[in-house]
Order: sequence, then structure tokens, then C-alpha cells
Amino acid sequence: MKKHTKIYLKYFGYTDTDFIPCEVCAKPAVDIHHIEARGMGGSKKADTIENLQAVCRECHLMYGDKTTYIELLKDIHNAKLTQRKQANASSKR
Repeated sequence: MKKHTKIYLKYFGYTDTDFIPCEVCAKPAVDIHHIEARGMGGSKKADTIENLQAVCRECHLMYGDKTTYIELLKDIHNAKLTQRKQANASSKR
């Protein structure tokens, strides 16, 4: 398993056998996508949770590695991160 996949699974509490929804359309995700790929000017620290997004094959082909969709993907992913942080805060009360 690739390093970035492990980072994503651990952060969201998934195992490699769990259903992981595509963050864009909610179909089963098959890829952990780098929102800002290193080859497209992304950070050398590409393997951070803020830059990793679960996507299905169709969404990866449609939106992945296309600069016109980077902000859309960031917005979707940031909403998921915020939701996760709020859930963690609620469970600690």
C-alpha cells in the first residue's frame, strides 16, 4: 500500500476493506488522489491529509490533474476535513 493511501486511511479511521466513498459523488472510491500533484506545481510535501482525497475512477478521470478543478476539489475536501474535526471534537466531550 502506498504511503499516501496509508495516511488517508489512518486519518479517517478506515481499513483497506472498508467502503470508502468518493468525496465528489459518493460512489466507491478506488484512488487516493493528490489534489495538487507535484508534477503540476504542488508542494514537495504532497502526502499531507490536506492534499489527499478519495475519488472513484470516474471522478479521478474527470477532475484529477486538471487545474480548472483544483479549487472545487479543495473546497469539497476541506468540507470533509471540517466535518471530521467537528466529529472528533464532539466525541471528546
